[in-house]
Amino acid sequence: MRAVRASEAMGRRLTPALLLGVSLMLAGGAAGCGAREPATSDTFRVALLTPGSIRDGGWNQGAYEGLERIRAELGAEIAHQETKTPQEFEAGFRDFAARGFDLVFGHGFEFQDAAASISAERPDTVFITTSGSTIRSNLAPIVFELEQATYVLGYVAASISRGARVGALGGIEIPSVASTFRAFEAGAKAARAGASVTVSYIGNWTDVAAAREATRAMMEEGVDVLIHNANEAAYGFFMAVEERPDVLAFGTNKNQNGLAPSSVLASAILDIPQALLMVARQVESGEFQARPIRFGLRDEVVGIVWNDDLRARVPDAVWERVSSLIHEIETGALEVPRAGF
Repeated sequence: MRAVRASEAMGRRLTPALLLGVSLMLAGGAAGCGAREPATSDTFRVALLTPGSIRDGGWNQGAYEGLERIRAELGAEIAHQETKTPQEFEAGFRDFAARGFDLVFGHGFEFQDAAASISAERPDTVFITTSGSTIRSNLAPIVFELEQATYVLGYVAASISRGARVGALGGIEIPSVASTFRAFEAGAKAARAGASVTVSYIGNWTDVAAAREATRAMMEEGVDVLIHNANEAAYGFFMAVEERPDVLAFGTNKNQNGLAPSSVLASAILDIPQALLMVARQVESGEFQARPIRFGLRDEVVGIVWNDDLRARVPDAVWERVSSLIHEIETGALEVPRAGF
């Protein structure tokens, strides 16, 4: 999937129904260093650690699709492991490196400490975390500036909210997630200075029921436009917003418009497969250099996919401002607030 710029992405929708998505989820089990030498083995080997299910319809599924794309386009041998704890993060990195994998992705901010520890032990393996700021000679972060998209969606949310009350549902409060909500709030307050932004975390990435109840609680308090960043728990978020025809919502990380097509106005998306493939090409060719690898709206790795069926819910004046905001962000005229990582 190619990330779609908000100014050109109308009418694209996913077709899977919400209940199909739920069933799939339940069924799933120091900077500036020089370029590294190309891998010496005949087969390029790439592994991925995720903090949750690759059937989550979002963050983790996107990473696994990236791994599969690396296999398809580079002829790589691939492997994946789902890991839940810091101890499992370290064990996963160590195991793949010991088995001779050339590149190991840790998919999330939470992997950077473990990657820093193991990278010192295994200098011949490149470690990449998707989020974070830790850099070593063989370790670097991919920084997805999803905040650029969530800022725009925050502006839209407050603009169309009846009472200027918007909300955000998160899984675990880690800096990369909190940063997307910070930008969402900033966008909301740019639209309406008195906008109220409610943020709720459920403490995990998998509890669909908890996400549903937390979303319901926000709506009962008058929140009528919401965004999530909750991985597979987001299925509960989509269930809740579908119960309320007066409420609109936003998906994240992948195009999730089809998970609640009567409620989801847009999705802030990441073309994670393209980003992982680009980094893998650098490692395979020996051109990789340890540094923060940033992707935003201008790169078309971050984007917004709008649900054209709900376009009439947004006034023309707001659409015009959205186009201006995107142009300002892409050109650097507007710097979106984000956490310092």
